[in-house]
Amino acid sequence: MLRFKFKAKTSESVLRKGVVEAQSLAAAADVLRGQKLVILSLQEIKAGDAGMFSFMDKVKFEDIVNFTRQLSTMISAGLPLTDALSILQVQTKPALQKRVAEVLKAIEGGSTFADALASQEDVFSKVYVSLVRAGESAGVLDTILIRLADNLEKQREFQAKTKGALIYPVIVLIGMTVVGFVMMVSVLPKLTAMYDDFQVELPIVTKILIGFSDLLVKVWYLVVLGVMGGLYALRTWRKTKTGALAVDKVLLKLPIFGKIRMMTSMAEFSRTLALLASAGVALVEGLGIVREVLNNEVYEEALKQVEKDVEHGNALAASLAKHQAFPMIVSQMVSVGEQTGKLDDVLTRVAGYFEMESEHAIKNLSTAMEPIIMVILGLGVGFMVVAIIVPIYNLTSAF
Repeated sequence: MLRFKFKAKTSESVLRKGVVEAQSLAAAADVLRGQKLVILSLQEIKAGDAGMFSFMDKVKFEDIVNFTRQLSTMISAGLPLTDALSILQVQTKPALQKRVAEVLKAIEGGSTFADALASQEDVFSKVYVSLVRAGESAGVLDTILIRLADNLEKQREFQAKTKGALIYPVIVLIGMTVVGFVMMVSVLPKLTAMYDDFQVELPIVTKILIGFSDLLVKVWYLVVLGVMGGLYALRTWRKTKTGALAVDKVLLKLPIFGKIRMMTSMAEFSRTLALLASAGVALVEGLGIVREVLNNEVYEEALKQVEKDVEHGNALAASLAKHQAFPMIVSQMVSVGEQTGKLDDVLTRVAGYFEMESEHAIKNLSTAMEPIIMVILGLGVGFMVVAIIVPIYNLTSAF
């Protein structure tokens, strides 16, 4: 299969750009004409040009959200799945176009939509595939896709709010680190030379600061290598079962940050399990899927035990209550859902509660960090002033 990059216009004169796969140039042109596009340019992407487009190979979460929303709209309007995928193959971004083309090819070869998506596991999650499979089996694919699109959009919005609230503190901390490093490496050595020329008796804080500055100037590369090596070792260790469990335990016990991490995990757990339950996925199977989605070793270990308990006939609420990793409100609300037969609705409400609480906690943290950062910055500046200005004052007093 060859790849062709194209420029075309729709019947409304809207410009389209992208990549299409076909057996030949003529076949690619037929595909575009089949989408009622007026071709402006169409040329094959040679093997040597692959590097030029390598940066587009990564599919973003936002692309999946838009793809799912558009697909759900088309399927709900009564468009056949293959026709909808053919249209989206042209309209989506190049990174996703290749994946959609492979999914479409698999379906045309006799595969189910879910199995075709499962072959692209690095793009479409197990939750995504399981929901599509349930929708296909029950004949309600359009409904499932709408729910999935809504869920993905909520997830994207929640992630955007979380990241947005932490941008300011992170930028300030990075700025403080850079300014401090420049002071240590560039400014302080010049003052140190002046102190040596006049043989001034230096305060202990100044000696500490100069010693640290000398260390950075002389062996800064070792410091950088040490930090990078430490981060690499930590990252490698965290990929192991023991390391991941230890790091996740520490992160959950951190003040403020641990609570936020717990609430975001509970929001993800409740939202995903609610979506799977509403689609008719068996509870035990749903727990197994959620366990991998959370990407947290503490909850993964807990959910393994919960999954076994439920498989042996125990209630989900009672199984969750056995583990301290799950707040009491989760097991209590799940118990209500099991008793009323509305587990998916209750879990959706629980997800909304934790999303709201985590958003408030992040906003409060961001607000509280501003004065904390200013205090830390003031202390740092004060320390630098005392360490640098006092010797200069002593020097001028001597004259």
